[in-house]
Amino acid sequence: MTLSLDTNLKIEAATVPLVATVAEPEPLFRLARAPQPLAETLADVQATADLPLNQARTLPPEVYTDEAFLKWEIDHVLRPGWMCLAHVSQVPKAGDFIKLDLLGEPLVLVRGKDEVVRVLSRVCAHRGADIMPPGYTYEGQRPCAEAEGPAGCGHARFFMCPYHFWSFDLEGQLKAAPEMQQAEGFCREAVHLTTFRSEVWHGWVFVNLDGKAPPLATQFAGMTEDLANWQPAEMKVALYREWDCPFNWKVLVENFMEAYHHLGAHSQTFQPLMPAQDTWVETERPHYIRVNLPFKAMPAPNPAADFPTISSLREQDQRQMSVFLGYPGFLLFTGPDRLFWYRIDPLGPDRSRLVTTMLVPTSVTSEPQYAEKIKAADQMLIDFHLEDMRVCTGIQRGLHATGYQRGRLSHLDMPVWLIQRYLAARARGTYPTLDRPAAAAQR
Repeated sequence: MTLSLDTNLKIEAATVPLVATVAEPEPLFRLARAPQPLAETLADVQATADLPLNQARTLPPEVYTDEAFLKWEIDHVLRPGWMCLAHVSQVPKAGDFIKLDLLGEPLVLVRGKDEVVRVLSRVCAHRGADIMPPGYTYEGQRPCAEAEGPAGCGHARFFMCPYHFWSFDLEGQLKAAPEMQQAEGFCREAVHLTTFRSEVWHGWVFVNLDGKAPPLATQFAGMTEDLANWQPAEMKVALYREWDCPFNWKVLVENFMEAYHHLGAHSQTFQPLMPAQDTWVETERPHYIRVNLPFKAMPAPNPAADFPTISSLREQDQRQMSVFLGYPGFLLFTGPDRLFWYRIDPLGPDRSRLVTTMLVPTSVTSEPQYAEKIKAADQMLIDFHLEDMRVCTGIQRGLHATGYQRGRLSHLDMPVWLIQRYLAARARGTYPTLDRPAAAAQR
């Protein structure tokens, strides 16, 4: 059973564009602050994260507003981490691809003829051109058959650079290079698109841009056990939306993980169903956080909106929802009959691109009312996410204001405190719990 939300933020799903923004206009400007030096910010993060939860407070604003701090995060948190790009259901056939940019890297995620999913650079190995610039298509490339996918998804028999028509196979190997016969020593077999290290975990495709992260099976071992009964690798992306977010990527991550804001931002949606005061955080782990959101009472099944409860779930997981953060930015929201997955990409200190998706068991896609249920789910996702967009946009503006004060945290803000501890650990070159005692569970 799922959420049947009553909300005053009604928007017809059919009128919402693929790229959606918060309803109110952005402020015309944000106050410019003179940031403190990066070394001072990192020292402040460390000192703040070392406070016990009952003394915890918010981080300095530079953590969310400073270009230098974002550059530090890219080098020490994001590129060294595993970042989720897609679900395998979005590239079901050999030749299916998704082109996307991540932290300045032009990428293409593609299922090869050997059925292996790879993450390749889109930078041509000749003169550095983007092999898939906006609007460029050629014979052998067509739109993807999957409707619920990114704007950059498609299907190809090969990749061809528009600059000099060098072509590459789906594994990135150069296949043809016109007029190179006079280039002494040129060896076509030695030329290929750069391949980034990637792994498929529970059906999600991750990339590690610096190529040095421990294997996902090691990092997310506990999450593997947590999620196994949903069988996410067998699920299908049923909804996909992109959001242009005028706030720092961590503003969204912190908001996603703490249920304290059910009291305010979701007072008419989540709070009656999953009261903030009943939520609790599990033991601190090096690579992920899990927060449990018990139902106040079991929601009555809604045949017009709900899919069958996944029978393999434990009773505990049928009576609650849970949110997960796999560091640094893999966000999951589990329900008794579906999963929500969020991907947040930093575009600058004050701007992010967010992808929101919903996954369902493949078996339900043949239900007679499937289309109607997906439409209802789409409206629900829009409604409660707009509540989050409004508060996150307001937070980012406040972080620039001279009136900003560093506030105290509630015990319900424990996920925010754990994220602080993660940032501090990365600044020490380690992970939470590896050189500090783990924080205890709240139950």
